[in-house]
Amino acid sequence: MPPHRTPFLIVALMIAASVGAMVARPSAKVSDERPAVSLESIIPKQFGDWREAPKGHVQVVNPQTQELLDKLYSEIVTRIYVNAGGYRVMLSLAYGSDQRGALQAHKPEVCYPAQGFVLKNNEAGLLATSFGEISVRRLFTTMGARQEPVTYWFTLGDKMVEGRSQVYKRIVEVSYGLTGRIPDGMLFRISSIDPDQSRAYGMQQQFVDQLLNAVSPAERKRLSGLH
Repeated sequence: MPPHRTPFLIVALMIAASVGAMVARPSAKVSDERPAVSLESIIPKQFGDWREAPKGHVQVVNPQTQELLDKLYSEIVTRIYVNAGGYRVMLSLAYGSDQRGALQAHKPEVCYPAQGFVLKNNEAGLLATSFGEISVRRLFTTMGARQEPVTYWFTLGDKMVEGRSQVYKRIVEVSYGLTGRIPDGMLFRISSIDPDQSRAYGMQQQFVDQLLNAVSPAERKRLSGLH
């Protein structure tokens, strides 16, 4: 496609999305059409080379007030895992049954600075797994001596939307709206306290791959959008 047509296409898609949203008036939640989500039971406490570890003095970043968290999400799970070599990965999952406009509220590039972290890097990436690639965001954050590389993605319904354009996200929203349905959504975030970004992202990739291998196909779809 010629470069000069790209802005026109984006505008056209946004107009179509807006019109679709006005016509559809979605009212039925996708979450009501399938079994209730229980992140606590979906995510095993031990899988592959990883097992849950006591949180101890290391805290998983979670800056929102409890009131806001209760409004945005139906369930939140935070855990710390450790492998046989002693490497630790922090996991944070947040699920909401109505995520049409609320995904922006929990973006880690907003959350971490709100907790006093400095955002050193923010880039799109692809996380390879045995089932395909996940479009992710990768951040590098620091606070004093704590250096924390972060990987995260969002799902909207059964679609992976992070790492893609806002136009794509809006089209996914409207595609549900045109069927009269409200999509649910999930934030999947992992991080490590590690000054070596390359090592941290490599360990996080291994963690995700082993986790997706440990859950059922239906659960894998819910977590990552991958079959």
